[in-house]
Amino acid sequence: MTTEAAEMPVQPALTAKQCGQNPRSAAVEAASVTVVKDNAHEEPTDVMSAVLERPNMQRAYARVLRNKGAPGVDGMKVGDLKDYLKTHWPTHKQELLDGTYQPQPVRKVEIPKSGGGKRQLGIPTVLDRFIQQALHQVLSPVFEPGFSQSSYGFRPGRSAGQAVQQARDYVEAGHRWVVDIDLEAFFDRVNHDMLMARVARQVKDKRVLKLIRAYLESGVCEGGLVTVRREGTPQGGPLSPLLSNILLTDLDRELEKRGHKFCRYADDCNIYVKSGKAGQRVLESITHYLEKKLKLRVNREKSGVGRPWQRKFLGYSVCNRKQNVRLRISPKAVMRLRGDLKAVFRRGRGRALRRVIEELNLKLRGWMNYFRHIGVKGILQELDGWLRRHLRKILWLQWKRLYTRAKKLMRLGLDEK
Repeated sequence: MTTEAAEMPVQPALTAKQCGQNPRSAAVEAASVTVVKDNAHEEPTDVMSAVLERPNMQRAYARVLRNKGAPGVDGMKVGDLKDYLKTHWPTHKQELLDGTYQPQPVRKVEIPKSGGGKRQLGIPTVLDRFIQQALHQVLSPVFEPGFSQSSYGFRPGRSAGQAVQQARDYVEAGHRWVVDIDLEAFFDRVNHDMLMARVARQVKDKRVLKLIRAYLESGVCEGGLVTVRREGTPQGGPLSPLLSNILLTDLDRELEKRGHKFCRYADDCNIYVKSGKAGQRVLESITHYLEKKLKLRVNREKSGVGRPWQRKFLGYSVCNRKQNVRLRISPKAVMRLRGDLKAVFRRGRGRALRRVIEELNLKLRGWMNYFRHIGVKGILQELDGWLRRHLRKILWLQWKRLYTRAKKLMRLGLDEK
């Protein structure tokens, strides 16, 4: 898995009529107040009231507005949420308090994966993203204290950079074999009963438990048809990352109980051991645990045991030169960047060069920020000439006529002779 985290791509929206749903076309002013219990370890019995407190809803509204994102099945855009809530929020609020609110199905979207194949996203309606975000803001402080120190994905104050730095430290300390666990289609295979049992360990408000299950079972709309979902928590909504961490915390505790050194970022987990034989034993036993205890499926083709410098983790790999353990960017991550930049160039034909450069800079800044923990200067220098050649190619194709090309080149200083 990658860490991309899960931006919602803009796709043509299905109409409400196609999915048999009534259109939901929201308002609370943006403010920033966190709703947190005095003691996060206590079992909340009235979570829904905390979710629906005005400051929490204001904060959720501001977050949804900031994140933007594509419409759901009803076609409502983020910008329409304010006006919709002005009219309909009292009704929905009462439904939530009564435990009768019914989420709409998610809109299925497929995006290409860097390693081939496609990743399925489920885009909730804007209203459901708003409610999920408000729910997440209250539940996260309840579950956060129970999460493992070796879990880094989708958590406040934690990052992929911290995960790979910890992985490097394990390798430097002598754990020079890695067990790479790849969970097959994790977000599509989460067992609902297994997940809800773990949520119910700390949340006793039946309305909230019913609402979370309703989101899990809300269905997927594709081509105008709604399919009931029996398992999985689709990527695309604010609640999904928290729910994945709640379930996989059982894995973290099992690894800790066995005394293993590991780093987990969402469903991407690496375990560091001191020998290949130990690695094979760990791979077999943890695979058995995941499949029998958590009802998840391990991808045996992608999972394996190897040297850290032979496998990548979150786009990084470990380099061991003369006993000096360092992080480096994996070759696949560089190839993926080139592919993203080529896509920008393809879209650039017929567009102003300034717009192309702006999009290139946006991609490069995001890439540099992700890999900021190690030097990227050398790679960017290698890319510089390649980028310039492609930009000149765009200009050359835009200057279609020979006269235009000659005129433009002379303006740039080419000798007329």
